[in-house]
Amino acid sequence: MKKILVANRGEIAMRIMRSVREMGISLVAVYSEADKNAPFVKFADEAVLIGPPPSSESYLKGDKIIEVAKELNVDGIHPGYGFLSENAEFARKVTDAGIELIGPSPEAMEMMGSKLAAKAAVKQYNIPMVPGTDEAITDIEEAKVLAKGIGYPILIKASAGGGGKGMRVVEKEEEFLENMERAISEAESAFGDGSVFIERYVSSPRHVEIQIMADKHGNIVYVNERECSIQRRHQKVVEEAPCVIVTPELRKKMGEDAVNVARSCNYVGAGTVEFLMDEKHNYFFLEMNTRLQVEHPVTEMTTGFDLVKEQIRIARGEKLSFTQEDVKINGHSIEVRVYAEDPQKGFLPDIGKLVRYRIPKGKGIRVDDGFEEGDEIPIYYDPMLSKLIVHAPTREEAIEKMIYAIDHYEINGVATILPFCRYTLNHESFRSGNFNTHFVRDFFQDADVLKYDDKEKEIAAIIGGIYNHEMNGDSEVVSDTEHGTKSSWYYKRS
Repeated sequence: MKKILVANRGEIAMRIMRSVREMGISLVAVYSEADKNAPFVKFADEAVLIGPPPSSESYLKGDKIIEVAKELNVDGIHPGYGFLSENAEFARKVTDAGIELIGPSPEAMEMMGSKLAAKAAVKQYNIPMVPGTDEAITDIEEAKVLAKGIGYPILIKASAGGGGKGMRVVEKEEEFLENMERAISEAESAFGDGSVFIERYVSSPRHVEIQIMADKHGNIVYVNERECSIQRRHQKVVEEAPCVIVTPELRKKMGEDAVNVARSCNYVGAGTVEFLMDEKHNYFFLEMNTRLQVEHPVTEMTTGFDLVKEQIRIARGEKLSFTQEDVKINGHSIEVRVYAEDPQKGFLPDIGKLVRYRIPKGKGIRVDDGFEEGDEIPIYYDPMLSKLIVHAPTREEAIEKMIYAIDHYEINGVATILPFCRYTLNHESFRSGNFNTHFVRDFFQDADVLKYDDKEKEIAAIIGGIYNHEMNGDSEVVSDTEHGTKSSWYYKRS
């Protein structure tokens, strides 16, 4: 494999490209008019404009991307995550064009892309599943009877769903009909598929997932777990590895179940098996994501593996470079997704120019980003600016290092989610490990908790300066009089 096209943009395009470049492989970028000056475009060896800013006219144009790949004699296409990464039709067309998709087969995507098909596939392996229906709802009155048998509260879910779309919690029987109709409507609108099913609602769940890697020779390895319970709008914001409540015995059991999920669909490549965990630490199969996950860096930081390089080796037909016995846990890693969103306004996305953009630096701090100072944040795409990741010997040290990193991440020009992330890391519920997916609902009702007075800012600046001095071995601690705390999210938007 001598040339790879990255069919994505922003931070994930840059993340993939860095590993590809280290492997000595040529890079091709495709970009929209909105991204013509983006770092990933300049980083690539070749870059091709594929359309106007809207993703439907650019990054989702699979045929155009394949056409570019053929013209430039590309050997492999890496879709990253989002856009076409789990599109079975695109995967099939890539393969038919004689190009290697750096990802699973179209058949595996189709099977795991349907929650109902996935449940049917893994059933033979006796993997724990939340009690519910195994088929799509066709008769609403019959479904009402089934719901009563399962027991309220129940959850109505879109079979083709994701991101909370087509999902409805029903507390009591008289609310069933209305919520069923809404769920079907949402599913049809979002996915073109109105199929829904019902299952028991796990009231206080944790979201714990297992990273798996599988090659073309039948080798499947689980690469430990990640805790992803801090979410807003059913989307993850803070992730960590390992999970504070997972014991070695539970890790092994969940890992082996995840391997069997991969085996059920003849999976190849990097994938993630997601589980819900209740208050008693019982876990249930949720779904499988047939792609690289946003939170993959915390696994890399705690194992030492480069998952993107491993994906490429697998696509080239090589065996996995490690066995199950080689997978260890080294310390603790936390990731926060740096979204251009205002947590004090209901996490509304923000757009604008990055007037000032400075990333934190230091031992054990990593930033996967796709923007530079002076860049405009476009309205057309996901508002994630970067992933901020830290690694330390213990969870407590990782939390403190992340707070330090947040305080030294300067972003001026757009609002970001960093104040919420700092609030989360300092919260007793998070620090104790006693939290679930309802963290925002239970603890973040008043956005005023993010406001600091001048004295608190001064203290934060002093602590940050001392920590910076200790981490980097500076000869002296210098006060930044121009920017005060160096904490960009203290700044007012220009």
